[in-house]
Amino acid sequence: MNVVTTAIVAFLVAVIIIALIFIVKSFATPKKLGSVQKFIKEGKFQAAEKTARSLLSKNPRDYLTHYWLGRAYLAQKKDELAFMEFKTVNENAVFNGDIPEVSFRHTMAQLYQKFNDNTNALKEYLLLIKREPDNAENYYNAGICSERDNQMNNAMVMYQKAIALNRRHTKAHTALGYLLLRHEQYEDALSEIKLAIKLDPDEFSNYYYLGKVLKEQNDFSGAVKAFEKSERSNEFRQRALIEKGSCYMATDQTASAQENFQRAVQCSKDDSSQETLYARYFLADCYERSHNIDKAVEQWNKIIQYNKRFRDVMSKLEEYRDIQTNDGLKEYLTSSQQPFIDLCTKMVEKAYSFIPQKVEARPYGCRLLCTEENKDTWKNVRKQFFLIEFHRDSDAVEENKVRQVVEEIKTQGYYKGMIFSSSGFSNLAVQFAEGRPITLINREKLEIVLTKAGI
Repeated sequence: MNVVTTAIVAFLVAVIIIALIFIVKSFATPKKLGSVQKFIKEGKFQAAEKTARSLLSKNPRDYLTHYWLGRAYLAQKKDELAFMEFKTVNENAVFNGDIPEVSFRHTMAQLYQKFNDNTNALKEYLLLIKREPDNAENYYNAGICSERDNQMNNAMVMYQKAIALNRRHTKAHTALGYLLLRHEQYEDALSEIKLAIKLDPDEFSNYYYLGKVLKEQNDFSGAVKAFEKSERSNEFRQRALIEKGSCYMATDQTASAQENFQRAVQCSKDDSSQETLYARYFLADCYERSHNIDKAVEQWNKIIQYNKRFRDVMSKLEEYRDIQTNDGLKEYLTSSQQPFIDLCTKMVEKAYSFIPQKVEARPYGCRLLCTEENKDTWKNVRKQFFLIEFHRDSDAVEENKVRQVVEEIKTQGYYKGMIFSSSGFSNLAVQFAEGRPITLINREKLEIVLTKAGI
């Protein structure tokens, strides 16, 4: 055998060996992949995971194995690892029948939603809509993703299409109703939510949205009834209590509002959540309205443990900080009605030598009509009347209130007016009072008067 013949034989042998290796691998790989599928079917997920990872170490571009590894991770609730495998499949695989595309995209969309990637989740649902155009659930989920991605008009269209395909799609009616509520289309929102309740009266979350619509329409009694029903939902109970409390606040039923905010705080599962912080904030407002300042301060302090920039809590604490050292101001702010009237009467008598002729309790505090003490009793001097108001609301006194007092002074022929306010006055109120027969006494001046009166 010459050299050329030997070379040809060697070449043919090499080709045969390479072909045999390729054939063996081609048969071995499906067999091993089949074992991955078999392990998953038998519930042996760790074995499936181990086998799949071994295959991928030899061929990282085997996207079918990536898919089955993702399935093994999902079965073990390792969602983050499954998400990574499925993303690899989604970005590279050709869907030729080996991977069930529709079920894969459903899973992919759910994983995108779970990890707050609503833009890509929406893309998956839009692909599913093309493949399942009669499936209302795809349109509903596309609406959810659009709404979370701030594509409100698109969300509304998707909900409407879901309803067009399935008139009994309760969740789509609810979602559309709440979206309409946010766009202040109250009548349409009410119609959708009522229909959702009719379809599923045991879905108590729908009563929460019903209450929200009725509250916006100022039907507070109807809203309270709806919120009471929604309290049966664990998910919505705290929010329902807060909303119900706000309805009572809107109708000046402070005691009932306070009770609901207390319950909202008590049922909290997370002291740092926005719902709990708002429940404490409104509870503090109730305490402040009823002049229980110590309890209001307690709630404000609990709020700033979690959020120091929450609304106006820091300014509230600063506003009431001085009552801890000023007993007179504390008494002014925290006394119940009759002791407060007695305190105000003492102030006008001791600090101004006035004689109260008429005393009235008012929602903001009290009002006194007084005359000056006449020390020269032998003189026949015409009495001059002073109209005096004492305010201890948490809000500054506005211009319209000052204007009303000035008009009454002119109409009744009184000499002058005075308004005391522990919360001060708006700039417009101060400007209006200039040059008119009325004196505005802010918090700092009030403290001086209290001291002068020996309080």
